[in-house]
Amino acid sequence: MTVLVTSLEESTGKTAVALALGAVARERGERVGYMKPKGTRLQSAVGKTLDDDPMLAREVLDLDAEIHEMEPVVYSPTFVQEAIRGREDPEALRAQVRTQFEALSADVDRLIVEGGGSLTTGGIVDLTDADLADLFEATVVLVASFENAGDVDDVLAAADLLGDRLGGVLFNDVPDAAFDSLASDVVPFLEGRGIRVYGTIPRDEKLAGVTVSELASEMGSEVLTADTPTDSRVRRFLVGAMSAEKALGQFRRVRDAALITGGDRSDIQTVALEASGVECLLLTGGFHPPDAVLRRAEAAGVPVLLVQTDTVTTLDRAETVATERRTRDGETVKRMRQLLDDYADIDAMLVE
Repeated sequence: MTVLVTSLEESTGKTAVALALGAVARERGERVGYMKPKGTRLQSAVGKTLDDDPMLAREVLDLDAEIHEMEPVVYSPTFVQEAIRGREDPEALRAQVRTQFEALSADVDRLIVEGGGSLTTGGIVDLTDADLADLFEATVVLVASFENAGDVDDVLAAADLLGDRLGGVLFNDVPDAAFDSLASDVVPFLEGRGIRVYGTIPRDEKLAGVTVSELASEMGSEVLTADTPTDSRVRRFLVGAMSAEKALGQFRRVRDAALITGGDRSDIQTVALEASGVECLLLTGGFHPPDAVLRRAEAAGVPVLLVQTDTVTTLDRAETVATERRTRDGETVKRMRQLLDDYADIDAMLVE
């Protein structure tokens, strides 16, 4: 039995879902394997992979397979460019992926296949997740986010693309404001269209964002404040590029935010410290703020972090850290297992 876990977009929690399903199957006595045919979490454009997902799978599922066996295609920017230029052979790649699939599935009862990026990643070489589902004769679990009714269009389009390979949809990380509408309106609508909904998992604070301490460590930043707590979580980032007057109103409307701004913007920093929803200041350019700002931050219990990079680079890196930290350790997989138990039909997702 092969289950392919895919998603409509990146950072929807499909790694945690895939490994949680594998862990459940293993607890039930099945021999479980794992494969991620396309490696998409890369360190550099030259193709060196730092994809943590197969490594985490080895840990969680106690696997012996090598990383290159579980992840035969490194889907780097260089690879994509070479494919566009006609220097990658889709048929040869397909054969390579098929060979690894057969080797990994030979001695297991169930192979968990994780999609790469989004549902359509790999189209350049005819290896989208829909293509892989057909190649592996897999049942597909589609992990989707949900904010409003308009998101249903994407689910329907994915269902059309996957066809009979689609086993069902799992809505994950659903905000409280959207949960009732999803359960009362959207789920019956989809099921009326013949699309099974495996479950609706509410947003969980333990899986959301990144702690300030994790952010500081991953960013390689210097913590300028003394004795400020760093266990609060950051889920969104604000860029302080506006005037102080305009910033105050915006800052007061947010929660669980980190302000990214130049270390020389003491006016923005001071305003941010007045907003209860700003959990930390991430200052860029290597500029130290005035001592008065640091004293005020310490009094407010708001950590101040300093990096050497510019604001745009810092924002890109911070957003990557926040999304990738969600599914990169065994504790996250355990938490997802609990959420699946509470809010989803695991038996249906692991049906023979």
